[in-house]
Amino acid sequence: MLDIKVIRENPEDVKTRLKGKQVDCDKAIDRILELDGQRRELIFKTESAKSEQNKVSKEIPKLKKEGQDTTEVISRMNALKEDIKVFDADLKKVEDEYTELMLSLPNLPDPDLKFGGKENNVPLRYMSGAKTPDFEIKNHVDLCTELGMIDYPRGTKLAGNGFWIYRGMGARLEWALLNFFIETHELDGYEFVMVPNMLGYECGLTAGQFPKFKDEVYWLEQQDENEPRHFMLPTAETALASLHRDEILNENELPRKYISLTPCFRREAGSYRAEERGMIRGHQFNKVEMFQYCRPEDSDKAFDELVDKAEFLVKDLGLKFRTVKLAAGDCSASMARTYDIEVFIPSMGGYKEVSSVSNARDYQARRGNIRFRREDGGKIELCHTLNGSGLATSRIIPAIVEQYQNPDGSVEVPQVLRRYMRGKEQITKDDIQRVQIRNPLTQSCGSCE
Repeated sequence: MLDIKVIRENPEDVKTRLKGKQVDCDKAIDRILELDGQRRELIFKTESAKSEQNKVSKEIPKLKKEGQDTTEVISRMNALKEDIKVFDADLKKVEDEYTELMLSLPNLPDPDLKFGGKENNVPLRYMSGAKTPDFEIKNHVDLCTELGMIDYPRGTKLAGNGFWIYRGMGARLEWALLNFFIETHELDGYEFVMVPNMLGYECGLTAGQFPKFKDEVYWLEQQDENEPRHFMLPTAETALASLHRDEILNENELPRKYISLTPCFRREAGSYRAEERGMIRGHQFNKVEMFQYCRPEDSDKAFDELVDKAEFLVKDLGLKFRTVKLAAGDCSASMARTYDIEVFIPSMGGYKEVSSVSNARDYQARRGNIRFRREDGGKIELCHTLNGSGLATSRIIPAIVEQYQNPDGSVEVPQVLRRYMRGKEQITKDDIQRVQIRNPLTQSCGSCE
């Protein structure tokens, strides 16, 4: 949520910067300022009426003690009581609309971001990978199928399009990646937390995904209308942003650094472009998420740290990648700035994002009432929140398989992952276990029966 003081002091600047995010909020901001004026006026009237009511109520016992008539005073009390009821009703109506509009505004992009969409994204640096295949490569879908790593047909059979099953060495490679990420982050001082995969509405609201994007998550059916409604988390950020909701932290506790491993559930996965088949887009994937709560003055430093850590993981895997500074319009609604780390997928001839590192500034903290108390004098301020994927595996595996493939169809295991795979150096067809992968819709497999 934006600071109303910023909107009051320079509404035209706010309008201009939000247009940089390709969002026209002019009417909303004008209405917010109008409602803000009404709100402050009604608060003043309500408080004044209550103050007068208190004064009048103190006069009644005095008048009665002196034997004077209290009819007029009681009548005044009743009139004030009715005025307060009207003011409260009007105030609630105004505040409901005001809050709804304030929650609808996206975060302000940082001033140094280019306006516009992804066409204005700026690649900052490129890193070449450990290997550059000099032969005709196979795509990850064919390789993962031939090596028995991923079972696409049975994933579809179980859950529909956009799902897959890790099998054999594919499951081992996925697990190795997750262990590598977690161990690296823990050694860097991040606390590992396991959060619920089902969340309440307030989590989406605090993260800035609700109310605007509430239809992009998977909602669970309520068994009892009196129970709170839950949704499946789209990313661990949605949970971690609420970890300290409605809390006041001490300054010496900051920064708070967390990582969490969760499956992520996304409705928006349904791309039907041929180059995005396989694991490039899916409705469910695994991700390790980094998250920080920090002081405002440490915000930029924390952002650089998260970018460095995400880059380090991809570098250590020996993958070809690039880091891209997103234009204002390509940043998500709740973020002030974002850098994407994108791995190269040879069969696609391009890069795909495996980590988004973002700074929400105080936007999420204001929505979630997340504050800290200064050590000198006890001043209370809003925290800054930042997040970064560290990393999502569903695009790392395609990058590894394609960038590390050999002419004979085998795949080399990156050096840093071998310790998590009991020293395994290569994935070959010899690793396929007893159950062979066939299309269950067209063929049977005797060993499966």
